[in-house]
Amino acid sequence: MEKSEFRVLIKHCFLMGKNTVQTKQWLDKCYSDSSPSRQMVEKWFADFKRGRTNTDDAERSGRPNSAVTEENIKKIHKIVLSDRKLKLKEIDEAIKISEGSVFTILHEHLGMRKLCLKWVPRLLTPDQKQQRIDDSEACLALFHRDKKDFLRRYVTMDETWIHHFTPESNRQSAEWTPAGESRPKRPKAQTSAGKVMASIFWDSHGILFIDYLEKGKTINSEY
Repeated sequence: MEKSEFRVLIKHCFLMGKNTVQTKQWLDKCYSDSSPSRQMVEKWFADFKRGRTNTDDAERSGRPNSAVTEENIKKIHKIVLSDRKLKLKEIDEAIKISEGSVFTILHEHLGMRKLCLKWVPRLLTPDQKQQRIDDSEACLALFHRDKKDFLRRYVTMDETWIHHFTPESNRQSAEWTPAGESRPKRPKAQTSAGKVMASIFWDSHGILFIDYLEKGKTINSEY
């Protein structure tokens, strides 16, 4: 999506009464691969608050930014690849150019965005990845040899933590409210610290067995 189209969406969110955080979350959800940066959202919100109504590019004198050179682009690219957590201020101090120029190079010339890390259960080593490939291929070969017998005998399992108490989500706690009444309130509740590990085993027909790990024990080969 073009930048001009994102500006229209940002203006739409502004007029609807959303704040910059809500707008950025919505854009990330709908356009995860090309969502504009937080700085861009904040900049346009500030412009709209000052009374700006159009979303067109501001007229420029045509004078190029002297700091945005091929040499600086290569330097910043090399610096960012060596440490992807660097802040704009740290980069401009290393290159001796303004934060605005660094921002322009990163976003418009290198096409880079600073995103939060995505949490995953664990990072696998190459050997662990290969083992999973080998196991999957072995199971696939058994499946093709005799599909009916494979599905009859194949059992798999997974583990999950079950908290003693899990608060309602915003959707679950929604209430029908007559026009004119204020929004219902509720105290913020946290997921309980107490939890138990559940191991679920199932086959093609459904769940076979659920095991709840006893307190003080760990899952190992003996267990």
